[in-house]
Amino acid sequence: MPGNLQGIMQQAQKLKADLEKVQEEAKALTAEGSSGGGMVSASVNGKNELISIKISREVVNPEEIEMLQDLVVAAVNQALQKVHNEAEQKMKSVTGGLSIPGL
Repeated sequence: MPGNLQGIMQQAQKLKADLEKVQEEAKALTAEGSSGGGMVSASVNGKNELISIKISREVVNPEEIEMLQDLVVAAVNQALQKVHNEAEQKMKSVTGGLSIPGL
C-alpha cells in the first residue's frame, strides 16, 4: 500500500509541474481578432493584455465615432476569446479534459 501512495504522490507532483508549465506557456500565447472586415484588428496575449490595435483610416470618421468604438470592442473581444480558447486547449492536453477549478 505505501508504494501505491508514493506513486500517486509522484503522479500528483508531475501533474502539478505540467500544469505550471502549461500556465506559463499560455501566458506567452498571442491572438489577433478583427472586425469591420479587417478594418480594425487587435492583438492580445495570454495574460489578457492588449498588445496592439490597428485601425484603418477608412473607419476614422468623427461623425461615426460610436461605430469605431464598437469595432474596437468587437476586435478586442474576438482576440481575447481566441487566446482563451488556445490556453484552454493547452490545459486540456495536460488534464485530459478534466475540469479543475481555478485553472
